[in-house]
Amino acid sequence: MNRTITYLISDKDAGFTIEQNLRHRGYSAKNITHLKKTPESVLLNGIWVHMTHRLTSGDELVIRIVEEQSSERVPPVEHPIHIVYEDEDILVIDKQAGMPIHPSLNNYYNSLANALAWYFEQQKKPFIFRCVNRLDRDTSGLTIIAKHVVSAAILSSMNARREIHREYRAIVRGHLTPESGVITAPLGRKDSSIIERTVDFDHGEKAVTYYQFLEEKNGHSLVSLRLGTGRTHQIRIHMKYIGFPLIGDYLYNPDMEHITRQALHSYRLTFLHPITGQKMDFTAPLPDDMKKILN
Repeated sequence: MNRTITYLISDKDAGFTIEQNLRHRGYSAKNITHLKKTPESVLLNGIWVHMTHRLTSGDELVIRIVEEQSSERVPPVEHPIHIVYEDEDILVIDKQAGMPIHPSLNNYYNSLANALAWYFEQQKKPFIFRCVNRLDRDTSGLTIIAKHVVSAAILSSMNARREIHREYRAIVRGHLTPESGVITAPLGRKDSSIIERTVDFDHGEKAVTYYQFLEEKNGHSLVSLRLGTGRTHQIRIHMKYIGFPLIGDYLYNPDMEHITRQALHSYRLTFLHPITGQKMDFTAPLPDDMKKILN
């Protein structure tokens, strides 16, 4: 993956070194080290310079990112994928339910990573799979993929600072009461399972979920959820904790009358573009299996 990024230096950036400027833009220490070791990866007004060079207003700073390797353990396999948005730095995918994010022992060829490896192979481009907001296999909806090492580092840092805002839609049985609130129940591993989590006030990690009732149809409530933290299975456990578990959840509420997977969908993503700083805002409609429950 080759990417050339051009920055026009403004008055507020003048006087800083190139390294200081890049760190301010979100480049990681690993990014900086990689650029230092790569010939002609940093050009100032067309000239290859060291990171210690100080910037002047009006300078043109060009960063060249070259990645020639692909993810070794991700075999390319053709699968349908729904690309909501793509540019030189990121992909936004509306992932279907039932598709794991990464290959694993029992899902080595049917993951989103496999599908994207095939997608880039058809373009004869190397590709390292870097998913920013991972979704469970049976959770549908929006996820962000970084296309190179710099966008990955910046997005990862944004994610850690909770600057990627996520809204989920879920379906529960009955009328959700109270209709809005904040769930603050710490989560930890369940002693009897390597997969399941549980509410654990003694040893669990802080977990915060905001929820809002949207509508009730056919004896079920559609709920909007936002994450204050990003713990494994957080929404699924928190909703069960307040007495309204997600239907179809084989781990925490095997209510399979209307759906055979947890009724959870990554509905909206809002964030600043890692390179341009532009506000990005995406939504993905409810998939058919969730729509049918309400209609």
